[in-house]
Amino acid sequence: MTAPIVMPPKPSALETLFEKKKPIIGVIHLAALPGAPFYDGAPLREIYAAAVRDAKTLAAGGVDGIMIENAGDMPFARPEDIGFETVAFLTAACEAVRGAVDTPIGITCVANGAIPGLAVAKAVGARWVRVNQWANAYVANEGFLNGAASAAMRYRAQIAAKDVAVLADVHVKFGAHAITADRTITEQATDAEWFGADVLIATGQRTGSPTQPEEVRQVRAGTHLPVIVGSGLSPEQVPALMEVADGAIVGQWLKVDARWWNPVDPARVERLMTAMDQVRPA
Repeated sequence: MTAPIVMPPKPSALETLFEKKKPIIGVIHLAALPGAPFYDGAPLREIYAAAVRDAKTLAAGGVDGIMIENAGDMPFARPEDIGFETVAFLTAACEAVRGAVDTPIGITCVANGAIPGLAVAKAVGARWVRVNQWANAYVANEGFLNGAASAAMRYRAQIAAKDVAVLADVHVKFGAHAITADRTITEQATDAEWFGADVLIATGQRTGSPTQPEEVRQVRAGTHLPVIVGSGLSPEQVPALMEVADGAIVGQWLKVDARWWNPVDPARVERLMTAMDQVRPA
């Protein structure tokens, strides 16, 4: 099946962002920040220092990009309720990471905080944002979430951040897709490209759950954009998934005991990158 041509062709954002093909983006899951329900009063310098340690471990292990996420801020605020404090503390954490490593960085501001994420990215020189619901809508843990593309694309132009790429999920984890059940994953991939995404993400059902190769194929059938894996990549799955995907975001598997709240495990980073070395194009 050939993907429909819905937008003028543009250069591959992955080739622009990363030196190597099939890049691996490691994730830093920040502890709860002030203003979030589970913030325990820890000094901010400790939260930022933990992020820097994870960044240095990821960079030393050879990942191609690092993404910082306010993962500890559960239950996540709806996009319109993400506070100034979250933007401020996320910016400070990202600035600390940016100053510690040369690896390109990106931002995820949950839940679906495309506009806050773009603001943080512009402030710290990050290269991309991940947006879980870019086009259409779905029922998330946070309730009904609309696609962010219309407002976010206008905001990106307003703050002169067109150099910040949008990595957009197509079939979002932690959600129900009954609203768009009459549209296939392939059609939703076309929608995301139509609405200006730069890279599409195929993911599993929840954090750490394996992405299926067939889901990657269904996304790719609807787009001319690069398609990467968004969850669950392990060394054992590298051959099958990298046969159909253009790269991957890896978070939980790289942590001690494969728990997202633990520090990054250098041995796990080495194992994954060794497996990637076997499949990357020269």
